Amino acid sequence: MDACGVQASAFEQAWLEAARTFIQATLFPADKEPDKLLTQSVIDCVKETWLSQRENQDFTLPLNYSFVSVQNLKTHQRLPCCSCLSWSSNAYQAWSQGAGPGGSVLPQQQLLLLGTLTDQSGDLEQECRSGSLYVSDNTGTLDCELIDLDLSWLGHLFLFPSWSYLPPAKKNSSREGHLELWGTPVPVLPLAVSPGPLIPIPVLYPEKASYLLRYRKKHKLQEPNLAGKLVRVSALVSTQNKRYFIATLGELAEADSQVGSQVSIIVQIPAQMMWHRVLRPGRAYVLTKLRVTKIRGHHYYIWTTIPSSDLIPLRPGHVRELELDISLEADLTPLPQPTNSEDSRGQEGLVRSSKVLHYLGTVTDVLNESAGLYVLDGQLILCLAYQQIHGLRRVIRPGVRLELRDVHLLQSVGGGTTRPVLALCLHGTVLLQSFSCLQPETLPSYTVHGASLYEQLVWECQLGLPLYLWVTKMLKELALKLCPFVLRYHQFLKHSSPGNPSLALQLLAPSWDVLISPVSPIRHAHKAAHMTSCQLNRHLAWSWLCLPSCVFQPAQVLLGVLVASSHKGCLQLRDQSASLPCMPLSETSQPLTDPKLIGCLVRVEKFRLVVEREVGSSFPSWKELDMQGFIQKKKARVYVQFFLADALILPVPRATFDSESPQTDPSCPEGPHVEQSRLFLVSHKEALMKRNFCVLPGASSQPPKPTLSFCVSGTWLCGTQRKERSRWGPPESLGVENRDQKVSLIFLGPSVRWFPFLYPNQVYRLVAPGPSQTPMLFEMEGSSGTSQRPLELAGTQSCLTVQKEWTLELGSPQDIPNVLDTSKALPESSLTHLLSDKLPNSLVSFSAEILSRMLCEPPLSLCRIKPENAGAVKTGVKLTVALEIDDCEYPPHLDIYIEDPHLPPQIGLLPGARVHFSQLEKKISRSNIVYCCFRPTTSVQVLSFPPETKARAPLPHIYLAELLQSGQVPFQATTSCHIVFVLSLQILWVCAHCTSVSPQGRCSRQDHNCPAQTAISQASVRLLVEDGTAEATVTCRNHHVAAVLGLSPSQWTSVLEHARGPGRVALQFKGLGAQTESPSKTHDPLALFLRTLCASPSVLRPVKLSFALEKRPSDVTPLEPTRLQHFQCGELPLLTNVNPRLRLVCLSLQEPGLSSLPEASAASS
Repeated sequence: MDACGVQASAFEQAWLEAARTFIQATLFPADKEPDKLLTQSVIDCVKETWLSQRENQDFTLPLNYSFVSVQNLKTHQRLPCCSCLSWSSNAYQAWSQGAGPGGSVLPQQQLLLLGTLTDQSGDLEQECRSGSLYVSDNTGTLDCELIDLDLSWLGHLFLFPSWSYLPPAKKNSSREGHLELWGTPVPVLPLAVSPGPLIPIPVLYPEKASYLLRYRKKHKLQEPNLAGKLVRVSALVSTQNKRYFIATLGELAEADSQVGSQVSIIVQIPAQMMWHRVLRPGRAYVLTKLRVTKIRGHHYYIWTTIPSSDLIPLRPGHVRELELDISLEADLTPLPQPTNSEDSRGQEGLVRSSKVLHYLGTVTDVLNESAGLYVLDGQLILCLAYQQIHGLRRVIRPGVRLELRDVHLLQSVGGGTTRPVLALCLHGTVLLQSFSCLQPETLPSYTVHGASLYEQLVWECQLGLPLYLWVTKMLKELALKLCPFVLRYHQFLKHSSPGNPSLALQLLAPSWDVLISPVSPIRHAHKAAHMTSCQLNRHLAWSWLCLPSCVFQPAQVLLGVLVASSHKGCLQLRDQSASLPCMPLSETSQPLTDPKLIGCLVRVEKFRLVVEREVGSSFPSWKELDMQGFIQKKKARVYVQFFLADALILPVPRATFDSESPQTDPSCPEGPHVEQSRLFLVSHKEALMKRNFCVLPGASSQPPKPTLSFCVSGTWLCGTQRKERSRWGPPESLGVENRDQKVSLIFLGPSVRWFPFLYPNQVYRLVAPGPSQTPMLFEMEGSSGTSQRPLELAGTQSCLTVQKEWTLELGSPQDIPNVLDTSKALPESSLTHLLSDKLPNSLVSFSAEILSRMLCEPPLSLCRIKPENAGAVKTGVKLTVALEIDDCEYPPHLDIYIEDPHLPPQIGLLPGARVHFSQLEKKISRSNIVYCCFRPTTSVQVLSFPPETKARAPLPHIYLAELLQSGQVPFQATTSCHIVFVLSLQILWVCAHCTSVSPQGRCSRQDHNCPAQTAISQASVRLLVEDGTAEATVTCRNHHVAAVLGLSPSQWTSVLEHARGPGRVALQFKGLGAQTESPSKTHDPLALFLRTLCASPSVLRPVKLSFALEKRPSDVTPLEPTRLQHFQCGELPLLTNVNPRLRLVCLSLQEPGLSSLPEASAASS
């Protein structure tokens, strides 16, 4: 026994020596003498904690435990672990049994951790405090999480008896690990106990604090103290490097915290961000030295803390109610509760049909850590995306127990999920109840990367919950398809920034844009929610995506032989595996014109991959967009665009790859073959389409089929030339009657391959291999089977079909120097000709930028349908373009329709591209709208590709009177104006299929054969506005109506739900009063509410309006003349000419000068 005691004593001495060395190295600065008293206090604290367990009576010291510093944990501990000094072995076994079957419990390491609890990371200054908690020693600082914090612990040295350490996951190696402090820390030195104030603290309770806030000018009180029971505490919000949260206090005597007077306090002092960890709903607190401040951008005031404010637990006997010489008025209605701007602008979209409750549950699965999606109790989806709780999210894993306060329960939220969803907005609170004993699972890569992208979707794109869930589901599916073989996960899910767009968002953009209003920055399903089934499926029918080469990792290089397809009339890059259509263009907006490039090897590193997608769908409404069963047809067209300057072009032997080059015709008569050629100047190229051609007698007994072909009109420049060795001989002489002879060349069959090279104002050489005894090869009559009369009408003298063995060359300057110097300008029609009611059905030419493209029903298509095919409505393509006219500051917009046989359109007709249209047919609709249509003579030349960035210039800011001036006026603009009067308001619920009014959400169609089961809301309001220079009527629709009425998303949703019952609510406003359309419904509560609201200052207010003219520039309806109007100025009658009111359509409506930040101003009372 003596030997054992001596041995134990030696072990203890060695342990003590190691402990003193560690304490001196990690707790004392190197330039100071060690404090022996503090060293002994640390050892005594460890000994006392160790002996608190009855099982540890054999040794007075934990000899099998060793001290660990913060730096050692961060650098050497690569695996998760835990340490439980104060736990017995039985306690650890009982704790680990909570892992359940198959759970991987945190391994136990025998480590002792000392450190100071602090809210500062390293040497950060006070204003940089973010509300995070750290454990620090001389070696470093480590983030930590603690279940219940006391503010008096900050800055003190503690021994942490039970804790776990989780290093960063390998996939997120850039991050640091963190500590989870399970038990209550043990102070090394006794903490000072506050004796309490010498005299009770004078406080105001919420009822009087609310009164004092309302009548702040009547009662001046310097920096009062507020006391009460904490009802709720908002999320900690971070915006532009500023942080704040809002605490709401209620009366102490109220059993239900939601009943009685409440008062809110905004906390935005950096040093007080730690209060957010301390505050617990249901407990009573005192907040000292408060002031009154105004919320910027709002009309109400709120209490706020100052740097000298304190947070004190409320103890009986330590406070007394401050007596004020006031009598509480009977109108003590609750003040408007402050909201965060992010919440009011975007998050209410997730609470449209939710129930607010408290919930206590255990996390059982992690769906997507980066997106903030988890599973609670195996049944509920938890969404934490709308709270900025980065520190708490890293703790959440299976086994963690959470208390959710003021959380929204949504039973059927959509977005691709069928389970109920618990979603926390900024008003809710997440409280950590217990840590998990499980090791972190190895999560799929798509759930680990992309945290900044998901934050961007919520805080910048302002996605509502259904759309956010749908986007996360789509991103998962895309990531599984593309990563990691095509792209790395972090590359695909990267944050989108100007000039460096996110590939993930680009892929979703075509479908996303259908759900998002193009003018509103708030990313809810505003637009799609009001679309009928037909409108929705039309918008989904065509979309496009452009992927720059820089998004492919590793970098991709296009390599192939350039060939010309005779089946599609386009250029292709081809190798042994496949072919890919391509569209090369010079940087000077000149197309590819030299046919010698056929057969060359092309290498391109900088390119853009374009995907055009067509979808045939029958979605009943936007709610079913995630159901694949409503998609009947999907088709894609993929091609590449690149500039010739970015390509390396190498000639190769012509026979190597030109598989479509025709071989010598065996039917040609034998004899010596000599190449013959003739130069011609192209004046116009017609559309590539299927045409009918006359068949020569005896050619075939089968009826002819439409053949893909095109025609080129031009002029012969000289006679036929024959090849003499390697040069062309002199041209044959022409008679006077054959000079400048007009010719029409027909390209069909294999000769269609020359379509991509032929452009107006270019000189080409037509080369024909043939027997030397064949004279006048290019003047053979009847080769095309065309009579002379059509040629005379077309202004040509001859027509020639280009044979399949003939080739094309670009004319050289040595051949015809005088012709090549002619103007290369493209034909342009004047703006007066284009936008006039004269000369309909004439041919026009112009250059324009494509603004939009969509599938539609072309004009007059129904008239062309045969009776037996009445159900088959033709589909066309509608392009909206902005004309490029010299000296035109505001380019007018025009619609161009493309229909069969011009479908599908040639590649490159994309929004943002600049295109020259030649010989379109100008039409004027019955409503006097000018539009254009493709005709067989139409030709298209792409001048430039769409820009890589889709940002457009801001709309011009104008006065309304500028729209009345003669000359060019903007079609879209912004103005600062005042809403003078509401003319009419209408809210409808209509069938998504047949648009019949749907009371109670049920279609009112009489025959009861409507297949739709969904009703959609549609709203419109007409306003009278003026800006001091002129007045205008403005029509606002759907979600813009909510902006006009000043309603939040939840309030507007409530109005729509009340209108669902009657299905139609219509108000016509006359004079100063208002009346409903149906007198029997005048006393309907909703009608009364809307009537009162429309006459209130909350609607009749100054606004910033973005608008479009109701009368488009292509509308050639005669202008409404001025009218004589009587005015009375005192006793003097006046008679003057008054201009007609402008008619505008609302694009967006904003409050003038409203700050987007929910900050409190510096002004205080």
